Order: sequence, then structure tokens, then C-alpha cells
Amino acid sequence: MSVLDILKERGFVQQLTHEDEIAELLAKEKITFYIGFDPTADSLHVGHFLGMMVMAHMQQAGHRPICLIGGGTAMVGDPSGKADMRKMLTIEDIQHNGERFKKQMQRFIDFSDGKALMLNNAEWLLDLNYVEFLRDIGVHFSVNRMLTAECFKQRMDKGLSFLEFNYMLMQGYDFLELNRRCNCIMQMGGDDQWSNILAGADLIRRKESKPAYGLTFTLLTTSDGRKMGKTEKGALWLDAAKTSPYDFYQYWRNIDDADVEKCLALLTFLPMEEVRRLGGLKDKEINIAKQILAYEVTKLIHGPDEADKAKQAAEALFGGAGNLENVPTVSFSAEMIGSKLLDVLTSTKIIPSKSEGRRLVQQGGLYIGDAKVSDPDFILSADLFENNSLLIRKGKKNYHRIIIE
Repeated sequence: MSVLDILKERGFVQQLTHEDEIAELLAKEKITFYIGFDPTADSLHVGHFLGMMVMAHMQQAGHRPICLIGGGTAMVGDPSGKADMRKMLTIEDIQHNGERFKKQMQRFIDFSDGKALMLNNAEWLLDLNYVEFLRDIGVHFSVNRMLTAECFKQRMDKGLSFLEFNYMLMQGYDFLELNRRCNCIMQMGGDDQWSNILAGADLIRRKESKPAYGLTFTLLTTSDGRKMGKTEKGALWLDAAKTSPYDFYQYWRNIDDADVEKCLALLTFLPMEEVRRLGGLKDKEINIAKQILAYEVTKLIHGPDEADKAKQAAEALFGGAGNLENVPTVSFSAEMIGSKLLDVLTSTKIIPSKSEGRRLVQQGGLYIGDAKVSDPDFILSADLFENNSLLIRKGKKNYHRIIIE
């Protein structure tokens, strides 16, 4: 089975520029391909992880990935999939974020002995002469054709800045530059990048008179079409400091039954026979599949030790066994004993604000252990603690342990 067959079977592939040619190419040759990552935050998120899984499957089949950090393109901002213009970042922020991306990517992709490359498009984009760039590259882009691209069409009503309009040219130039430097002949990306990928492949054919290819993979969405990877705290980050391994584990443990098989196929390396078996479980048994999914994905992102701790914490909370030491824990000063519970929870950032805490109490969503808190002015007393520890629950499954310093 070729790597393209593997990617198709697992549900990655959405669109290809030249399907028959790509199938033959990937089966008979070892190619260099790239995926770009604009460093618009200081951590990768689970949407990026999907791209890295594609890279890992390709690398296992002997192909060479290029992880392209968008230090130059992030200065402009990709309009794809965005209703409004992205926030402008400083050069310092972009450089910092790019370094964070590099460290995280090294956990998933093997960069030893030239098996993969990590490059930054700031190297060739930031020093371009604009007039020369327009004459050399811009002449090959049709404005009429660009305006039919989905990434631009959905922004036309609200307004598309000329700054963002340049993004497609810059990404196309990236592909051309990587083709010249590294013999990179394929770009991959999420399906929202289809128009940009086509532009780059077309530019190489025009400038170099040789073939170039593109492939898009599915975006990570739920069975009803919602974007996956959003939590009450925002994005599902791969950085443990931004999304704890326990919270990461619990996200996958609690996904909808209908999404289990898809996520097992896309986000783990389990054989597809096992994926289909687990995805076919019904009723209470589907929880077994969710536990395996949560463990496997957490292990890939945070390592087996953190996955074990997260699993033990979940078992302690929901199965009556395991170690509570691994439950997300915060400490507070003994001087706050006798204060209002909401003051303590706000100071430890378990709740973002007192007003949010009051709403939580009014909606019946705040618990001490299994006891519902009904008074927003509830006082935290010492007798509530057992072994210096107290379990707080928000909603059905969001637990925190608070301990006295």
C-alpha cells in the first residue's frame, strides 16, 4: 500500500492537483514536500498537529518533509478562513513564536541526517525588492482569477486589505524558492489553502517549465461541521503550559461518539483494522474507544509519562481508582481560609472572574466534590479540606484540586 493509499484510507486527503501523477510519483520515487506554519501564536495547536501527522506518514514512507516557518508570511497574515484581518504582530513576537514552533515540531518529525528540513521564509521574503518582485512574480498572477479564490471571495463583503491580497503571491513564491533550493515538488496544507497551493504550483510551471504538485488534507471538524479543538479556555494547544496534559486528555475523552473513529484514524498510528473495530463500539462500550483515543493522542503530544498521569487522574475522578495527585492542582495561601469561595477560585484562576463565578453558581454548575454550591457568597472553611485537599468541579467533568500552601 502506497503512502497516498494510507492517507486516503485514514481520511486525510481532500483535493489533489494531479491525482494519477501524484499516485505514481509517491509510489515510485522519494520526493521532497513542504507544509507551512505561520507563527501567529507562541504554540502550535491541534489543527497544526493534523499537518504533522501527514508529515509523519510521508516521512515513514521515505519522503523528505520541509517544515516551513512563516516568519515572513506572518508579517502579512493569511486571509484564508478568516472573517476579519488578522492582528498585526511585531517582528520580535514572530521570531519568538517561530522558535517555539521549532522546539515542538522536533517531537514529531525526525530531523536527523537530513531526513527533514526546517526553514524560515523570512530568509528570502524580508529582503525582497518590491518592484523587482512585482515584475518577476506578480506578472504571473491574474487579479481576476485571484478574486475567484475562496480565501478572497468570503472577505470581499467586509473588505480585503491590499496587504492581505499579497499573501497568495508570497506563498506562491515560497513554493518556487523551495523548488529551486531543495527540489521541493509538492506543497501540502489544510483544505483552506487550496487556492494558495494551486498558485504556487502554477508559478513553478510558468517560471521553471517543470511540474509541481499540491495536496490538501481535511480540516479537523466534528461530525456536524464545527471546528474541532476549541475549549472553554480557547484553542487546544500542544504546549503543556497553555493546555495541561490532563485537560488535553479530557478533551479527547469527552468528544462526541460520532467523531471517535475519525479522530482515531487521523490522530493516532493505530492500524485501521483496530480503528474500525473501536469506532464500531456502541453505547457504553464506546467509552473504551475514547479512553484509547485520549491516551494515544496525549502520548504523541506529551509523551507516555504524562499520558499515564492524565489517565490515572481521570480514573481517580471518574472511576473511583487512581491517583488524585495527577488531577490539575493549584495552591493558595492559608490566609485565604475564611474568604469567599469565588474569591479563592478567582485568585487561583480556576474561574476567570467573579461575575463568571456567580453565573456558574446561578446555573448550578459549581460543586465542592459532589455537593452543589448554591450561594455565590459561600465561605471556604478549613473543615471542608481533607488531607489539605479540596476537589472543585465546574459543570459535569471539569475538575480542579485546590490545596493550602
